[in-house]
Amino acid sequence: MHTAGDILKDKNQEMVCVAHDFTIYETLQYMVKQRIGAVLVKREGDIVGIWTERDYMRNSLQPDFDPRRAPIGEYMSSPVYSADYTATLNELMDMFLGLFVRHMLIKKDDAPLGMISIGDVVRANLLEKDKTIRELNSLASWQYYENWGWDRKK
Repeated sequence: MHTAGDILKDKNQEMVCVAHDFTIYETLQYMVKQRIGAVLVKREGDIVGIWTERDYMRNSLQPDFDPRRAPIGEYMSSPVYSADYTATLNELMDMFLGLFVRHMLIKKDDAPLGMISIGDVVRANLLEKDKTIRELNSLASWQYYENWGWDRKK
């Protein structure tokens, strides 16, 4: 079964972070350039939060919200939920559904390796199921059944 580490290898994407004192406007520009919907927030080298497109939607409705002045550190979600790189697809699905989150930091020995989304987990899960179905179909194809049975002429 695939693990969080396997998903990160398949993703082949670097972890994207911004400093906690970036403005929301600067963060948005960076996210658009990177073509991502969520960014990790760092302070003094440590990951201290996450900020997403949905956060922007919520933040923009607050009175006196100015994305050109607002520091991302004041609007990020914290703490960032994490899973070990050995977590299986089923464990990851349980975590995403139980915590009601869409992004999760993956760690190995408490060191961050990368971030995955619930979409990454769903994709990996579907690919694994597709592989299983193909293997089962190759074992029990119609050709197998057509050539199966007893010789009735005996």
